[in-house]
Amino acid sequence: MSSNTNQSIESLAVNTIRMLSIDAVEKANSGHPGMPMGAAPMAYALWARHLKHNPANPKWFDRDRFVLSAGHGSALLYSLLHLFGYGLPMEEVKSFRQWGSLTPGHPEVNHGTPGVEATTGPLGQGISNAVGIAMAEAHLAARYNQDRFSVIDHFTYTICSDGDLMEGISHESASLAGHLKLGKLIALYDSNDISLDGNLAESFSEDIQKRFEAYGWQVLRVDNENDLDAIGQAIETAQKETSKPTLIEVKTTIGFGSPNLAGTHKIHGAPFGPEEREEVRKAYGWEWEEHFYIPEDVAGHFESLKFAGEEAEKKWNALFASYKEAYPSLAQELEKAINGELPADWDQALPTYQTTDKAIATRSASGEALNAVAQGVPNFIGGSADLASSNKTELKKQGVFHAEDYAGRNIWFGVREHGMGAALNGMALHGGVRPFGATFLVFSDYLRPSIRLAAISKLPVLYVFTHDSISVGEDGPTHEPVEQIPALRLIPNLKVFRPGDANETVSAYRYALNHHDGPVLLALSRQNLPILEGTAEASTKDALKGGYVLADSEGTPDVILIATGSEVSLAMEAKEKLKTQGVNVRVVSMPCRELFLEQPEAYRESVLPHAVTARVAIEAAYPVGWEQITGDAGEIIGINTFGASAPGNLVLDKYGFNVDNVVAHAERVLKG
Repeated sequence: MSSNTNQSIESLAVNTIRMLSIDAVEKANSGHPGMPMGAAPMAYALWARHLKHNPANPKWFDRDRFVLSAGHGSALLYSLLHLFGYGLPMEEVKSFRQWGSLTPGHPEVNHGTPGVEATTGPLGQGISNAVGIAMAEAHLAARYNQDRFSVIDHFTYTICSDGDLMEGISHESASLAGHLKLGKLIALYDSNDISLDGNLAESFSEDIQKRFEAYGWQVLRVDNENDLDAIGQAIETAQKETSKPTLIEVKTTIGFGSPNLAGTHKIHGAPFGPEEREEVRKAYGWEWEEHFYIPEDVAGHFESLKFAGEEAEKKWNALFASYKEAYPSLAQELEKAINGELPADWDQALPTYQTTDKAIATRSASGEALNAVAQGVPNFIGGSADLASSNKTELKKQGVFHAEDYAGRNIWFGVREHGMGAALNGMALHGGVRPFGATFLVFSDYLRPSIRLAAISKLPVLYVFTHDSISVGEDGPTHEPVEQIPALRLIPNLKVFRPGDANETVSAYRYALNHHDGPVLLALSRQNLPILEGTAEASTKDALKGGYVLADSEGTPDVILIATGSEVSLAMEAKEKLKTQGVNVRVVSMPCRELFLEQPEAYRESVLPHAVTARVAIEAAYPVGWEQITGDAGEIIGINTFGASAPGNLVLDKYGFNVDNVVAHAERVLKG
């Protein structure tokens, strides 16, 4: 059936996006219809006229990236993906927010939905991911592009909302983007002056233009949400500004077209029912009463738009083929990076430590391992939240990533932990780089939301967190982590390593670089730790299983001491004292508890035999979660209060992390 000739094909295409989004929300009886209704024109203008993408190959590496930061408006994205031919069937659109569908309530990357670039919904995260995506593009372009061969050359776009710009994370990320002069980052701001609870004026009155200009952004404004030409012109102006990111504020009406609800919070987060849908249909001049209907000529229009993307990829493929001939080694390196492959023998420079070596803090051992990784993995890049000298995360002779040279591999994130976490996710989402970020473990709380999203999204992000316990000492309770380690272990799909010495630290890096479907977190000591007998051998084998027998007893053990981090050496000392009392002690080092629990039952039994119920777990952290290791008959030595300001060794001793207390606990569990 042909469409209404009174509407241009483009305005009809916009209304098709609106109606498809409305019908998805109405069928689910759940969702956010207002945002898609107001933002459909800007989304169409971007996707149809400016976005470099090929729906036939959603993973084409040099595509422009699009992040829907206003993830509550996911129905808009699913409508776009279906209409533009991304292989998202109509049945999936009709299954919006339902069990097992490819159209969940908020966009989820790595969920199987083609064309979704990032997991969004928590406001502020998407625009902050976009900053990281733009950083990755800038770095790869600077590293691999050559004269006549711009093989990495694409924009990063995002649609953000008032809520995104209220969240604190967006302030950090926008500040970083402006400082870095990320000219290929373009944010379209759906400025509708409504939040979930009501009129935005009740909670938000700052001057967005002045704020973003102060960050170093170009700010443009479009006053008519339906003016596709004005929106397009603004995007073209943004593309020409190469030294500043751009914010395009588009003044929109939430729920545009709804006679009774447009411009109100009532249309923000709930379906509006069949009666209002009928009124909206009439307001759009939409002839068809059938739900999920796509007019034939609109379908043909969207089909025709696909050819530009197909041609763009063909042109790029030809360019890359010529690039491979001209720069074969660079091309091979880039291809490996794009495919997420590690170079052969990437880990050859990783150090091994002997018991005769002097004691070394695991943060320092991490610094040595980090630089060894950087030698073997050319796309390894990252930095610290203004703590690189303390985290030991500087990549020597690798340059600084900054506006004058994006090829550097040391990123100065500044005191922006929250923004750093989201940017790392964005870099991983872009692909071609292996990102890491660092701060003190106690400040992991600042970026916990981003860590959680990395875990949900299965992103290979590495976190290097130092100053891992109350042994921080003089800085006192504000800087001494207590609950952070067990809290981080609660995040599904996150591997938390707390290595007991330098060799276990190296093994954690070996695991992290080989792990591709989730984040890895290292919790590292400030104080020096001795190199333990047996860790050099274990660092390439058993430590990669999360837990292993570090020192065994003579015969069947009477008691098993299980420890992590700095407490592993304490367990070894306690073993020697108990041995003088005739007690057979096995010491188990467990640098990654969740990895150990994933091992086959036979291996776990070999390390922790069920017959030995006398067990003591030792960790300078809140004592929760170890019950599944110690069992009902075992005990846990931990800390269930905040620390204190004093020399680190004294603080540890005062809180019971000493040989006598470990021996006392062992004796108690032996008595049953």
